[in-house]
Amino acid sequence: MNTDKILAEAIAKEYAPKDNSKIVALKKLDNKAKLPATVFTYTFGIVACLVAGLGMCLAMQVIGTGTAMMALGIVIGIIGFAGCGINYPIYKKLLEKGKAKYAFEIVELARQISEQ
Repeated sequence: MNTDKILAEAIAKEYAPKDNSKIVALKKLDNKAKLPATVFTYTFGIVACLVAGLGMCLAMQVIGTGTAMMALGIVIGIIGFAGCGINYPIYKKLLEKGKAKYAFEIVELARQISEQ
């Protein structure tokens, strides 16, 4: 097996001009439907984890002292964990909404591709 030839073809494929075929358009539409849900989910998940971590730090008295800070930490931690827990259902709803928004265009383009 000539690995140099395979490597050369892979590199040449990267620099070859891309055609604007229907497959590329279909992939772009698919990404356009999924991207808002993905971005929101990562952002919300990171924030919820940071809130949970802050609550844990307060509850274990790494930050602050006293029972009031510990109680506040428990409440903040529960809010953070609840945010982590509802992140996936929110993602599913946003993904359904994005797919419904672009469903007609994607189905039509997929039908055109399959008929060729």
